[in-house]
Amino acid sequence: MSPLPATIPAIVRTRVRAATRRRTPAPEEAERRALLLRLCSLLLQYPDTELTDGRLLLAQAVGALPKYPAAAELAAFTDWFTHEDPDALQRHYVEMFDLRRKSSLYLTYYLHGDTRRRGMALLALAQRYRAAGWEIDGGELPDHLPVVLEFAALAGPGRGEAPLRQHRRGVELIRHALTDAGSPYRHLLAALCGLLPPPTEGDLAAVAQLAAEGPPAEEVGLDPYGNGEFAPPGTFMPPEPAPPTRQGDPR
Repeated sequence: MSPLPATIPAIVRTRVRAATRRRTPAPEEAERRALLLRLCSLLLQYPDTELTDGRLLLAQAVGALPKYPAAAELAAFTDWFTHEDPDALQRHYVEMFDLRRKSSLYLTYYLHGDTRRRGMALLALAQRYRAAGWEIDGGELPDHLPVVLEFAALAGPGRGEAPLRQHRRGVELIRHALTDAGSPYRHLLAALCGLLPPPTEGDLAAVAQLAAEGPPAEEVGLDPYGNGEFAPPGTFMPPEPAPPTRQGDPR
């Protein structure tokens, strides 16, 4: 297994924690999966200056991977990523992941829509991370795909990849949407899907229904994000209602 180049950890420390907390070395296959998942997590993040400055080093890391199908998909992505203008990269990212509902990176949205159940699912994910001894940064929701991939790389194929398996249909829908849009990000989703169990007929039928109908409708009158802790950035959260005026209260 070829390690990441020595100059990459400065990026990895701030974006994706290296799996140094493991008490015993993981088998080679688990290490390979963890490296692929960490790279997918990095490359699926917003291409800010820090990430675009490290593009060539990330491409070198991908080029050093063993010749697996997932590695070939990552190489196809980094070939585009390293040669594209940074401003164009940012515009493309926003168009694909912020402006299109079918390729949003927030996985619980596909399963629960903007409902109270989604808030509960976000809380359960955050609790899963804490139980594994991992606290996520406050900048993203716990269901953001790069965050889920980071946890999978750290915690391993069993409990670490459980959230990915749970949201397999959402991941598949994102892959289909990016493929239909002709986005190079489709290669990252193809690499990820190649690491997961193949979708069942039921999964594919559910993905087709999601694509046609969208996620569950909003439950009117219910705060879908609990107390607002897990609301996506920029979401309007109405203020708490004022307490009722008691009879005889001089107002």
